[in-house]
Amino acid sequence: MKLVSDSLTDQAPIAPEYAFGIPDERHGMALGSNRNPHLAWEELPPGTRTLVLICYDPDVPSRIDEVNQPGKTVPASLPRVDFFHWVMVDINPSLPGIPAGKCSAAVTPGGKRTPNCPEGSRQGLNDYTTFMAGDERMAGLYYGYDGPCPPWNDEIVHHYNFVLYATDLERCPVEGDFSGADVLAAIEGHVLAESRIVGLYSLNPDVPAV
Repeated sequence: MKLVSDSLTDQAPIAPEYAFGIPDERHGMALGSNRNPHLAWEELPPGTRTLVLICYDPDVPSRIDEVNQPGKTVPASLPRVDFFHWVMVDINPSLPGIPAGKCSAAVTPGGKRTPNCPEGSRQGLNDYTTFMAGDERMAGLYYGYDGPCPPWNDEIVHHYNFVLYATDLERCPVEGDFSGADVLAAIEGHVLAESRIVGLYSLNPDVPAV
């Protein structure tokens, strides 16, 4: 099975148009166009009934004390945790793919409550829901895709894993406001194959994503 993209190249920088945050000389970060990248699939295994798509960043700081603080940096030695950017289940494997900008084409303060998605599929909450909870202007439920926005003072490049799972499930057994962790637990034992593309992104001018 292959996950392919006209928007992403494995182990190469992600274009700013697919990011939630883009570089800004004055403030370190400005809001980006936040378009979802194009994704498609080839050579699905026999028995595939539905697809699951997850995008996560495994390089998010486990503490936020120094995140985006002038005069400080987030050290490379800091332990890191996963941050889910996109969670989609019940994708029809007969579809040709997901066009760029189809599911997200802007940053939506408070989150996209009913994001566009392929017919029959469902999208869960991404982790901006938790991250924005303390921000009066931005707090809300963030469904669907919201792209990269690593700390602008981080010492490391972040790796964004777009992972497609072929499953034998007719319907993923998650309901309501499900998360990436919920989905990964639900598909355990039902994955026939998986494929990923890893894109790189940084907002730190001293740590280019190359």
